Amino acid sequence: MRFFNTAGPVNCQDHYCLPPLTRFDLPEILTLISQKKYFVLHAPRQSGKTSCLLACADYFNKDGRYYALYINVEAGQAAREDVSSAMRAILSGMLRRVNIIFPDIVTSLDLEKIILQNGPYDAMGAFFALLSARLDKPFILMIDEIDALVGDTLISVLRQIRAGYDNRPLHFPSSIILCGVRDVRDYRIHSDKDKAIITGGSAFNIKAESLRLGNFTEEETRTLLLEHTRETGQIFEDDVLTFVWSLTMGQPWLVNALAYEVCFKIEEGKNRSNRITKNLILEAKERLIERRETHLDQLVDKLREERVRRVIEPMLTGEIFEQNFKPDDISYLVDLGLITQERSGALAIANPIYQEIIPRELSYTAQSGMSLERAWYIGDNGSIRVNDLLVSFQQFFREHSESWTDIAQYKEAGPQLLLQAFLQRIINGGGQITREYGLGRGRTDLFILWQLPDGTYQRFVIECKILQGSREATIGKGLAQVTRYADRCKAEEVYLLIFDREKEKSWNEKIFTLTVEHEGMQVTVFGM
Repeated sequence: MRFFNTAGPVNCQDHYCLPPLTRFDLPEILTLISQKKYFVLHAPRQSGKTSCLLACADYFNKDGRYYALYINVEAGQAAREDVSSAMRAILSGMLRRVNIIFPDIVTSLDLEKIILQNGPYDAMGAFFALLSARLDKPFILMIDEIDALVGDTLISVLRQIRAGYDNRPLHFPSSIILCGVRDVRDYRIHSDKDKAIITGGSAFNIKAESLRLGNFTEEETRTLLLEHTRETGQIFEDDVLTFVWSLTMGQPWLVNALAYEVCFKIEEGKNRSNRITKNLILEAKERLIERRETHLDQLVDKLREERVRRVIEPMLTGEIFEQNFKPDDISYLVDLGLITQERSGALAIANPIYQEIIPRELSYTAQSGMSLERAWYIGDNGSIRVNDLLVSFQQFFREHSESWTDIAQYKEAGPQLLLQAFLQRIINGGGQITREYGLGRGRTDLFILWQLPDGTYQRFVIECKILQGSREATIGKGLAQVTRYADRCKAEEVYLLIFDREKEKSWNEKIFTLTVEHEGMQVTVFGM
């Protein structure tokens, strides 16, 4: 039977799939091809780029007006700036592809002659020229993983393509599609030799358009999941289809990974007579996070980059660190799929799963060193005592925050990350924490949903704020914010945490607890 695909290109015979040609504006691509344009298709990793390129190549070859060739240049990445080795690896891979699609058009002897006569800085251009001349129709070339190349190798590839541009379509590809995570204008080509940086746009100024492959829409997510129902008869409960989309915001790998985990890995889900429930989806999500699947591991690895920290850290705290805020950083994170930017300029983490993973990973070291037992905070009836948990955190923060913040990469977000690590250690497995944060909000909101043995839930809201100005003003603003959030979440207990970052103050001045009535709600305020 078919299954949800999480590795490599989609094959609709083997996998549940959305037809790849429906994932983008095909008429726009056809127009660019007919105009002999060179353009870029980019999207975050594991969004379906390769599947779409392969489907495009198949479409054009069957159409009869063009020849189309898909190639992947990732093999040249290992050679770094050794252009000669990289070019030989890339061209050898191209020749294998050519021999599959156009047998006997170019031989290995032809390739060796090209490399010897033209050298590494012109061999690719000569190879393209020879292939174009021997084909009897215009030739479309699709180059995947172009931004896997670095330094002089990437410069050489881009400039060889640019050098042959005016020879198209008889002696060079009529159209070329460059495909990668980032738009070519945002390539930063670092040279190991002199640390110089050349922007990709300057080496490829013949680009006509930059097209971006988007996430699944809610309707596309629903359509993909229902492929499983049609094939197996297994039913997703009514709210599950919307729930999967809301967790993933249509990120293709996340959608497929959740669905595969719940339908093909979890025992209850593998029984086709059982319905797929929200609780099964939550279990699948937790398994993916704990296993740190490759897609999620790559995401976590990006958090170590300084340009990523400059954007993510203010989002975790809700503050704006204007001196470190750079538009290029925003563009980079949007291309990576880590964040989204609305037309208004507002930024947000791309989806709730990433919202959960980022603070969990950034606080993993702290969480690992905490000697906490869930039984300390669970009542005889299975309820959780969040007030007691926060009292313990207040003391923990007093004892350990300074030492942990000193070694944390995201120092400004240290208090929020330490709190989430503390809560995660207890909540994990018995409930869920929903995080809401964004640039300029001035706060971090946490919603805890705890399931009781009888199937009902406890609901708690915690808002974190950094002390700005007077204590009274910060509390006043926080009360207005947290009660609105609590009303939206129907929370039965409401907490406001005020973090005082003034190093000159003593802990006795920072530590306090008080209860305040606001808008008909009782709010417990912890200072620390």
